[in-house]
Amino acid sequence: MCHSLPPLRGVRGVTGRFGARLAAAVAERGPLCAGVDPHPGLLRAWDLPADVSGLERFALTATEAVAGDVAVLKPQSAFFEAFGSAGIAVLERVIAAGRAAGALVLLDVKRGDIGSTMAAYAAAYLTDGAPLAADAVTVSPYLGFGSLEPALTAARDSGRGLFVLARTSNPDGAELQNAVPPRGGTVAQSIVDEAAACNAGARPSGDVGVVVGATNRPGELDLGSLNGPILAPGFGAQGAGPAELARLFGGPDGPLRHVLPASSREILRHGPDAAALRAAVRKAQDALASLPR
Repeated sequence: MCHSLPPLRGVRGVTGRFGARLAAAVAERGPLCAGVDPHPGLLRAWDLPADVSGLERFALTATEAVAGDVAVLKPQSAFFEAFGSAGIAVLERVIAAGRAAGALVLLDVKRGDIGSTMAAYAAAYLTDGAPLAADAVTVSPYLGFGSLEPALTAARDSGRGLFVLARTSNPDGAELQNAVPPRGGTVAQSIVDEAAACNAGARPSGDVGVVVGATNRPGELDLGSLNGPILAPGFGAQGAGPAELARLFGGPDGPLRHVLPASSREILRHGPDAAALRAAVRKAQDALASLPR
């Protein structure tokens, strides 16, 4: 489904390819991916109203507190969409503030569709000048990896990245993702292999990553040829620590060096105090510093 990478055309919003920018950010700030998830329960825990004013205070406080210290900031779009157009306006501000603080913004939208609809999603999130354009987005390949072609093309042309759902950590995902199609291997492995084809020859890393839950069982996937980033949600509150990451993703010569452990609740529960949020980020970064990379 992927073709050799063409020269960048008319890139104004970003400079250079996503894989190279991500590698540089991780080298400077470490691999932690900090989520901005304005979950209703967290709004209550911060003693904020469940309205747009509470959303705005929560999201911007969290972004301003952590975005200057992490390589990747990951807003979860659904929690903003729940408030309609006013919530989307807050999301636009979060994206802009995160990038202004030097973080790469990975917008967690999990979009997946076909044809012109997928092209419209790509225009919304992966096109220079779009109000919701981020450095990368999450996408779902479960209408077929080929359905992602408009997003793959838009990302290639604009220097942005994709993270493709492969082996998610939710229990219901296993039935589909670990299914074995007639050609052999699992569905999840076929997604990893398609992403690897997109990243072939890229240095220091490709632009097409995969999502693999940090709480999954070791040995389900062969990630050795991916040559791209691995978003690993579940670090922290869901129970995965450095030892689990090392078991799942291998040593420094394996895919572990490409892993972005994602943490949301474990950090956000320390708000609304900005200093406490920053301290939670440092604690997570210190824990990850023990990993061989």
